[in-house]
Amino acid sequence: MTRLRNALGGEVLGLIGFLILVVILFGLTAPRFLTAANFGSIAFQLPELGLLTLAMLIPIISGGLNLAIVFTANIAGLTLAWVLNTHGGVDAGFEWFVVGSLGALIVGALAGMVMGLVIAYTGAHPILVSLAMMIFLRGLGEFLTKGGDISGFPDYLRPLGHGLILGIPVPLILFAVAAFVWHILLTRTRHGFAATMIGSNIRAAAYSGIHTKRTLTLIYTLSGLMCAVAGILMVARFNSVRVGHGEALLLVTVLACFLGGVDPFGGFGRVVPVVIALIVLQALSSGLNLLGANQHLSTAVWGLFLIGVMVLRWVAAQIPKRRKG
Repeated sequence: MTRLRNALGGEVLGLIGFLILVVILFGLTAPRFLTAANFGSIAFQLPELGLLTLAMLIPIISGGLNLAIVFTANIAGLTLAWVLNTHGGVDAGFEWFVVGSLGALIVGALAGMVMGLVIAYTGAHPILVSLAMMIFLRGLGEFLTKGGDISGFPDYLRPLGHGLILGIPVPLILFAVAAFVWHILLTRTRHGFAATMIGSNIRAAAYSGIHTKRTLTLIYTLSGLMCAVAGILMVARFNSVRVGHGEALLLVTVLACFLGGVDPFGGFGRVVPVVIALIVLQALSSGLNLLGANQHLSTAVWGLFLIGVMVLRWVAAQIPKRRKG
């Protein structure tokens, strides 16, 4: 446990140090980087990616993966949009937003629960199960929308996606609350402990008395629930819903988890380093955009960055071994 805490502390300090380096670098090369407008833009853009990353986090800690996070968010957003549009559209009352949001949360949780049940009770690999769910949700969404957008929602949604409370963006507050809940879930509950144990060794977890099938089902149900929260936020942010929106964020969520020190084979991961990793990635993206770099170049930089992190971690792991030798 002490080693894990030391590793966590080192991970956080390393990420904070790199974040400071990124801020200094872009502050010197991009004049508009160190401005309130740019930081505000980062604060509004981060939550969407952040919520999807939280949805990816617990499955990875358990030794799995959820490739369906984006399309689960899309189908949840479509649920909310359908409720609003069938009850007045731009004139829909707030009570229909509540009903639609509850429906979106149920749909998201249901998609996750189906994946969890299949993974837990058939032994199918999480990658294959979540890939199948991704294909199903994408096809269903395309069928329901005929490949188009759904838009035209009440004005009271605007503060959720674009509002400020005491100068802090509402989406950022939503993400902070979700991250805090996830932190408590992983560090202070039996479910968090069980998820970590399953990621470390599922057989040993079963022998120790953990109900692995129930835990796996709950892991993916919670993942789907967080996807639904992201889908509701997307509706408020963009005032429209489209199947495939945010599809490019899927691999970035995996990158954020690994950059935040989550073990790719499961068994270890914390929310705080992942949140800092998200801020680093968003700062990198913003800085490159201000320098006029193509969006695809930003994606390429993220990929190279992950490779560099893996190499550095391997080097760091070899140093103690050589000292002992």
